[in-house]
Amino acid sequence: MSEPIASSGRGMKLHTKILLGLLVGATLGVAANFTLGSDHAVVERLNTYVAGPVGQIFLRLLFMVVVPLVFASITVGVAGLGDVRKVGRVGGKAIGIFVLTSVTAAVLGLVAVNLVRPGARLAPETRAELLDRYSSAASSTAQVSASQEFGIQTFVNLVPRNPVRSAADLDLLGLIVFAIVFGAALTLIPAARAQPVVRVLEGLNDVVIKIVGFAMKLAPYGVAALIFGVTSAFGFELLAPLASYVIVVLAGLLIHGVVVFSILLRLGPGISPRLFFSRMRSVIVTAFSTSSSSATLPTNLAVTQKNLGVPESISGFVLPLGATMNMNGTALFEGVTILFLAQVFGVDLSLGQQVVVVVMSVLTAIGAAGVPGGSIPLLVGILATFGVPPEGIAIILGVDRILDMSRTTINVLGDAVATLWVAKSEGVWSLASIPAVEMTAEATSGRDESPENTKLTTRP
Repeated sequence: MSEPIASSGRGMKLHTKILLGLLVGATLGVAANFTLGSDHAVVERLNTYVAGPVGQIFLRLLFMVVVPLVFASITVGVAGLGDVRKVGRVGGKAIGIFVLTSVTAAVLGLVAVNLVRPGARLAPETRAELLDRYSSAASSTAQVSASQEFGIQTFVNLVPRNPVRSAADLDLLGLIVFAIVFGAALTLIPAARAQPVVRVLEGLNDVVIKIVGFAMKLAPYGVAALIFGVTSAFGFELLAPLASYVIVVLAGLLIHGVVVFSILLRLGPGISPRLFFSRMRSVIVTAFSTSSSSATLPTNLAVTQKNLGVPESISGFVLPLGATMNMNGTALFEGVTILFLAQVFGVDLSLGQQVVVVVMSVLTAIGAAGVPGGSIPLLVGILATFGVPPEGIAIILGVDRILDMSRTTINVLGDAVATLWVAKSEGVWSLASIPAVEMTAEATSGRDESPENTKLTTRP
């Protein structure tokens, strides 16, 4: 979903630095725990005067942008739909499919993480120490967490009395609802009066994205500091559940991509999943290698039109909309991550609270910025909402690159599936629309669309 992670000139790529920071911090922390012990004076000084401050500065940079990021990105996204009264049948169908598939993905992720419970693999005494170590961080959000119990009051609380208070308390659900209402209202007033507000919000969104970029430049050091603090206290105990977490996320994405999408393709468009995935090869490669829905959009447009025969009038509307709103993989990732870290820190979320997690995962996936680490501030905010210490985000940052590549692939495939559904329901596409020939990856990449380079390969 995010843009390709930039390198620093010709040096090491940022995601490599983050992974290296995780390894260095974890290694030093485990070594300190094994040789000196967590209560040794040297270890305590390192945590108090070095690791602690660096880690907290990194976290505060993320917290600082949560509110403006959520409000600006979601408001601009809703306003970008145009007049909600004129979105029409095609837009309504597309958004309906986006919501359905994203909710399915989030629920699938929660089911998987509840079955495997990777964060529950910690020894009870280690979990008790974690809670004691981060009790101040957890207690600071306990009041907000208590308000998330599911019931009729949950629906009432969706509409905030004071959106400024919601922002101050990091009540993301109330803030999201206000942003949606604000964006919808912008579409209903004269364009001449709405556009200045939209431009200001777009500028705010751009500024916040730059701040996220600043935070991610500090990420290698912040991750190293945070993970040192955890591993110096608990040694190897936290590293084993991490591998289980990665497996749960990747397995959930694979099941959603292969099983759920195959069922949807059979039920709606009626296309063979094997043919669909075969024709989408170049899209899959582009999405996985760039980790960017936006960068994959030109290839996705070319492939759905030329390899699947979807009319430009449908693909040209649904795919760009999906690149912004349809984040199946991100919704699954966020749901799994929230519950995993809740399990790690011994925070027990009720079934009702997990329903709220599904809702927030879907809505914040829509609002996540398309930049390196764009979803991380939102995750930090959700963790705080449910009383999970936000320091826990350091545990997963080092492995996020491979998860980002994988969830982006599911995001863009979900856009194509939704496009086929809409085209079929509108009566402008059928199996007969699929060309008997398949464009090569070079032709659909958008690098060179001249006739001599637009080669076709006949499908066996």
